[in-house]
Amino acid sequence: MNLNDLSNISDNFRTTQKMPVLFLGHGSPMNAIEENIFVQGFRNISKEIPKPNAIICISAHWFTNGTFVTAMELPKTIHDFGGFPQALFDVQYPAKGNPELARETAELLSPVLVEEDHNWGLDHGAWSVLRHLYPDADIPVIQLSIDYSKPPQYHFELAKKLSKLREKGILIIGSGNIVHNLRLIDWKNIDTVGAGWDWAIEAREKTNNWLLDGDFQKLIDYQKQGTFLQYAVPTPDHYLPLIYNLGLKDKSEELSLFNDSLIGGSLSMTSIRIG
Repeated sequence: MNLNDLSNISDNFRTTQKMPVLFLGHGSPMNAIEENIFVQGFRNISKEIPKPNAIICISAHWFTNGTFVTAMELPKTIHDFGGFPQALFDVQYPAKGNPELARETAELLSPVLVEEDHNWGLDHGAWSVLRHLYPDADIPVIQLSIDYSKPPQYHFELAKKLSKLREKGILIIGSGNIVHNLRLIDWKNIDTVGAGWDWAIEAREKTNNWLLDGDFQKLIDYQKQGTFLQYAVPTPDHYLPLIYNLGLKDKSEELSLFNDSLIGGSLSMTSIRIG
């Protein structure tokens, strides 16, 4: 499929102004049901952007060997966590899927093999934030998995192939956390906004500067940047959704930050709007 040929998608989705791209620091699953400044930030950003025709979410919680896309009509709400109150397990996010968009997404990413998945659904990296952006669950959602066998540069280049979808009203969301080290959580300050270990403060400051300066290669090569980022990103799962967002940015587009705070010592809620 030619990247400029979106005739199949145009049957389902009208041409629109280019949609923004969002990276959402989703933090604890409890953000799905709590009221705090971060969920307020999610609600506010949804009011600032056009309502999408559909959503593609790249979540930290679908980390796979190979690349998959959800292709069912009605994705289930996955409660992929333990030890939380029953109220969190009771949450359902009954957004529809979109098999046609899933097929077109797979074709756009060719020659990478993208397999259609009918088992996964929407994990909490997706629904815990989407229920604040679009509480009526009236927008179709598909998820694209992250191939854990591939390096960051691969994901950056792969994301570029999705850019034309933005012209069809498709909102692409990366959901993770830039600073995410659960083993070093400061439990005494778990609810203190702005609380961060020295290395987390340095990681937030430097990654923010690279984001705002457009110095994306440093973010792609995060493993080479020093000890502070080794602590901030001990595993790539929550970080790689950011790389997809960076790959989707045009040089002329503005990048802005929101929900830009550390919490619990070793977690950043920093979120990003592109365009």
